[in-house]
Formats: sequence, C-alpha cells, structure tokens
Amino acid sequence: MSKYDDIIDHPHYQSNKRPHMSMLDRAAQFSPFAALTGYDDSVKETARLTQSRIDLTEDEIGIINNKLKYIEEMIDSSPSVTVTYFAEDEFKEGGQYLTITECVKKIDPYQNLLLLCDGTKINLTDIFDLDF
Repeated sequence: MSKYDDIIDHPHYQSNKRPHMSMLDRAAQFSPFAALTGYDDSVKETARLTQSRIDLTEDEIGIINNKLKYIEEMIDSSPSVTVTYFAEDEFKEGGQYLTITECVKKIDPYQNLLLLCDGTKINLTDIFDLDF
C-alpha cells in the first residue's frame, strides 16, 4: 500500500480553459537564458583573428608602381586585373588581405585610388600584389 494508490489510476488533468502545451514549449520554459545580453557576440568578436599589414620593400613598391603605369596606359581597354590588397578591420586592430579580379575603370592619383568596374575603390597604398 503506497501513499498515492488512491490517485495513481486517475487520468492526467487537462484544463478546459487553456490549450494543451506541447513538449517543446514546456521544455523551453526551463531552458537557460542569456543573462548578459551581447556577451556571446563579444566573445566571438574577441576570438576573431585579424592580420597585420605587411610592409613592402622599396623594390616591391616600385614593381607595383610600374604595373600601375602599364595599366594606366591600357585603361581605354578596361584591362582585367587581380589585386591583392589590405582591408582595415572596422572593429579591431589589423585587417585582412583580400583578392579580387575585376576590370579597371580608372586610376585616380589625386585621391590615391584604384577604381574597379564593379565600384570597388582600393587605396593605392593598400595594394600588396597586382597581376594582369
């Protein structure tokens, strides 16, 4: 004889006023919550790696400048180039090296920009490598 023998065979109570809650919704009531809003995002941002800018030698800068002069001579034919350049990170120190292949629209020496046909603007001092 147990203390619950009188109720053990009764059907489970279900309210007529409220709909039956699914098992998923019941489980969600007891799931952990984020007490510190944005903490997970902050940890992910801190863990994200950036690269340092590589300083080019005078010879490497001279090679890139010669390639830019050649591209400027061929600008009317919209030459296609592959540019590897350093893009500063908006949130952390450093950045990353990106490579893009696109046709050149214009080289603007006054604003120090390489303008590509897709609208990308690359600072000439950020160029690491240039192939065509």
